[in-house]
Amino acid sequence: MKPGRSHLATTCVLAFIIGLAISGAAQAEPRRTTVEDCAACHGLDGIARDTEVPHLAGQNERYLFNQMVAFRTGKRVHKEMRYMARAMSIEEIGALAAYYASLPMR
Repeated sequence: MKPGRSHLATTCVLAFIIGLAISGAAQAEPRRTTVEDCAACHGLDGIARDTEVPHLAGQNERYLFNQMVAFRTGKRVHKEMRYMARAMSIEEIGALAAYYASLPMR
């Protein structure tokens, strides 16, 4: 391969990898509507207003993720949470878990 083509190939590969990283970062953020849907019960700040609903702010990210997956698969039973979890992709569940875990506990 000529030096010019080698440089071009390397540039194309790097551009592709950077593009994947950028698109992955954009997908890692929860959709605003997803956060707002959760906020109806759990609060936008992760603090539930109803004593029967758990606070999510400051919870362990892995715990939140695992619980949402359990609701999604039916391993953990709760009609509303199963509906919500099944409407989200695994990436959205991960982003949502990260969002609520990043909020300060009160």
